[in-house]
Amino acid sequence: MVANAVVLVVAIGVLLILPTPGEPPARNISTSGDPGVVKGPATPPKAELPSAGLPEPIVATPEFARQVKANEAGMVPVLMYHRIMKKRLASIDRTPDQVRGEMEKLARDGYVPITAREFAAGRIDIPAGKHPVVLTFDDGHASHFALDDAGMPVKDTAVGIIYQVAQKYPDFRPVATFWVNRQPFGLQSRADQARAVQWLTSRGFEVANHTWSHPYLPGLSRKRIAEQLVRVERMLGAFGSGPSETLALPFGAMPRARSTVQRGKWDGTPFAFKGVFLAGAQPSVSPFTEDYDWRSIQRIQSNGKKGECRKWCSQYWLEWLNKHPDQRYTADGDPERISIPGKLRGNISSKRRQQVNAY
Repeated sequence: MVANAVVLVVAIGVLLILPTPGEPPARNISTSGDPGVVKGPATPPKAELPSAGLPEPIVATPEFARQVKANEAGMVPVLMYHRIMKKRLASIDRTPDQVRGEMEKLARDGYVPITAREFAAGRIDIPAGKHPVVLTFDDGHASHFALDDAGMPVKDTAVGIIYQVAQKYPDFRPVATFWVNRQPFGLQSRADQARAVQWLTSRGFEVANHTWSHPYLPGLSRKRIAEQLVRVERMLGAFGSGPSETLALPFGAMPRARSTVQRGKWDGTPFAFKGVFLAGAQPSVSPFTEDYDWRSIQRIQSNGKKGECRKWCSQYWLEWLNKHPDQRYTADGDPERISIPGKLRGNISSKRRQQVNAY
């Protein structure tokens, strides 16, 4: 684990200083006269249906939970992506085909995306028998989001890939979390940045805090850390988004005083997070268990099984979870109950025990 963390820090440091030759320039986001209206939404608005035509919500019973093999005390993969590039320049870069292939496999294996904010809050509302996955993208890179001239997500960006997979696999909910710095998605003007953030958040994506300039936080004073966080909060607030409920630590590096990245204030502006995410190397425990710590949530680097990734990155862990389904979070379809095998009753946190549906 320690060796892996060191390699990850070094790899991300290299990534930050490498150029990105061959990438298309960041595209401005087209508008239609009104600067606050984005042209060409990627998905049509949902039709209003009469309440009589809607199915009754699922109320999980012990017998139903047993039938779907529900285990809401199981592990949840929180996948960490950085740049998406046709030619990788750093070990943590991924190609569009690699990202697309991984997400299609997730869809085939019954995973349904939720945001980091939903995970941290325990709002895991997915169909019975399915498994949550949290797709997270660090640094707000241009390869994460851009719109073409028709106002649609560019094909090989993260958002473009997510929608392609969702179109092919309708149960694959098209949401993700983007943790951004001071220049979201490589866009130069504040107006374009604002439209990008608004486009994403209006469609269920989460855009949240990754610090202003991506510093190594253990090397900063409490005041400097607060400044780094508040500058992003003010930027997102000006875009009509926020306040952020989640934070991804640059390099996954936690300050010695962990409270400095949980809540605080700088220049009169407060911040407070409900989930602080690491750059770790294993799935997260369920947010309903005693072991869950919202102050240091584990993630898994998206990558193959070579070198340091042989036992720490996404390919290894997704294969492991498929081989150990009893260890994986499987939903009961009822967001008001926490369904688990009876032997796991003691694993649920005390504040959640009234929701337990054991079988």
